[in-house]
Amino acid sequence: MNNSTYSKNTYRLLLTQMTLGLGLLFGLAACRKDDAPSPVYEDGKSTVIYDLAGDTEAAMGSAAVDGKENRSFQIFLFRFRDQRQLWVRTTADSLQYLKTNDWDIAFTGPYNAEIYLNNAGDAFNPGYQGPANNTAVIFRNEAYERVTAAPSDSEFDASEVGRIGWASSGSSSGWFQYSMDSHIMLALPNRTYILRLPDGKYAKLQLINAYKGNPATVTNMNWPAPYYTFRYFVQQDGSKNLATNE
Repeated sequence: MNNSTYSKNTYRLLLTQMTLGLGLLFGLAACRKDDAPSPVYEDGKSTVIYDLAGDTEAAMGSAAVDGKENRSFQIFLFRFRDQRQLWVRTTADSLQYLKTNDWDIAFTGPYNAEIYLNNAGDAFNPGYQGPANNTAVIFRNEAYERVTAAPSDSEFDASEVGRIGWASSGSSSGWFQYSMDSHIMLALPNRTYILRLPDGKYAKLQLINAYKGNPATVTNMNWPAPYYTFRYFVQQDGSKNLATNE
């Protein structure tokens, strides 16, 4: 065997080994990816909202950053039946939209992270003194798919859940924790809210993320926010059946 033939054979062997090595590398990467799949929120019945933009132009703190304004976050309203988003930016908007049955939930407070179900009886609620006088929220520390029925109306009537926001303790009905060190919100798992809506129908709601792209982990306090990912199911036949995994 001459040197030329030897060199060609060596080259072919190295190329084969490299190809096999890359194949193995990509195969292992694919296996690792499959081992930790992203959560699947679509179940064929629920409505899933991804990256609904909140007031992304507001900022907290003593100075505005990245071109944002140092001001309070403006409220927006959301209607389940057609995914309509309504902004409350002015006094005229407040007069037109708040005291109506034309919305279901309101995103308020810092980063729009404090959620209210339209309710006429709660003085802190954006719908206070409006027509939504029979609504209520029940908190369940249970996975969304495991909540299959709304409770009795007497339980709704006795509920004291108002604002759904920061979970200051393990027993809180809030939907997220907040780190004073990292200044990052973390949605809590297995938190489901059962709703009696302004139109008398029953629903369930899960708030999933407040950061753009619905990241599994946020390590940067400047990650784009608020961009809300959440899902809900409204039982249209008026019954208390909230099963979504059948």
